[in-house]
Amino acid sequence: MAIDPRRLEQLMGRLVGDLGAAYGAALVILGDELGLYQTLAQAGPSTAAELAVRTGCAERYVREWLGAQAAAGYVEYDSAAERFAMTPEQAAVFADENGPAFIPGAYELVGAMIRDAPLVAAAFRSGRGVGWHEHDSALFRGVARFFRSSYVAHLLSEWIPALEGVEARLRAGAVVADVGCGHGVTTVLMARSFPQSRFIGFDYHQPSIERARQLARESGADNASFAVAAAKDYPGADYDLVAFFDCLHDMGDPVGAANHVYRSLKGDGVFMLVEPRAGDRLEENLNPIGRIYYANSTMFCTPASMAQEVGLALGAQAGERKISAVVKEGGFTRFRRAAETPFNLVFEARP
Repeated sequence: MAIDPRRLEQLMGRLVGDLGAAYGAALVILGDELGLYQTLAQAGPSTAAELAVRTGCAERYVREWLGAQAAAGYVEYDSAAERFAMTPEQAAVFADENGPAFIPGAYELVGAMIRDAPLVAAAFRSGRGVGWHEHDSALFRGVARFFRSSYVAHLLSEWIPALEGVEARLRAGAVVADVGCGHGVTTVLMARSFPQSRFIGFDYHQPSIERARQLARESGADNASFAVAAAKDYPGADYDLVAFFDCLHDMGDPVGAANHVYRSLKGDGVFMLVEPRAGDRLEENLNPIGRIYYANSTMFCTPASMAQEVGLALGAQAGERKISAVVKEGGFTRFRRAAETPFNLVFEARP
């Protein structure tokens, strides 16, 4: 086939940008781990030597790292003063872990992807799955840290108020199950905001539950507790609210999980699902967000589902139509999109 030079040049131009981003992932992880971003944001304009002293790192490495960050546009460089600094926006993205824009956790997912590539390659050849628990620990930490930003920005201010009557019930005193809670980020956020209610986080991954308990203690969320349990067998009944945050598509039997929710709710209880934003057709997802989600789905979500019974493998880009069908097959009769962001769809289901 004849090569079109113009199209080749365009493709190579995109690849240069992609390679720069890929090469930079390890540097973001280093900057986060070593406190380089946070220290620079707090200290203000600094030379490489000054930042090295403040972080206890070797100046030559810090100088090279800063060069890469400046080239990426992640920090600013004043050539006359030979000093580096961060704008408020850069600091929000790279240095404020408790804020709504923090991104380094996502780069931990990149690290887990690369380290786990042999596992997934073997799954490609065998058709078997890769269990969530089999992945590098950076996955569990990265998911908690990265997703937390979105939950901080939207959960309490937008998503819960969008569920009919739920916020009032939580303020009055309700019992809530947070299923697939991981490190308990959402459980703790809700528990601290609604002290009259009781929140129970469930996850099949023991290390994640242990971390969730630690974070709850540190935050003073006395009305939050955690237990090891899967989505199809978590204990309890008569819940006012059962929430699944970005996890239904990871489950091998999401229909069975939805049915368990149906049976565990009060008659007027609510099933809240937060899922990655996706259209119903592949062509609707051929965009930068879809690119990220398909990559995560290939490496984590689809293998996790295929490692479980049924192995439906919805994937992170399942779309509203498939999610609705799963939930209704699980027993629910009412299903609606309650809220949305550029990255998530929030659904409300009722018996």
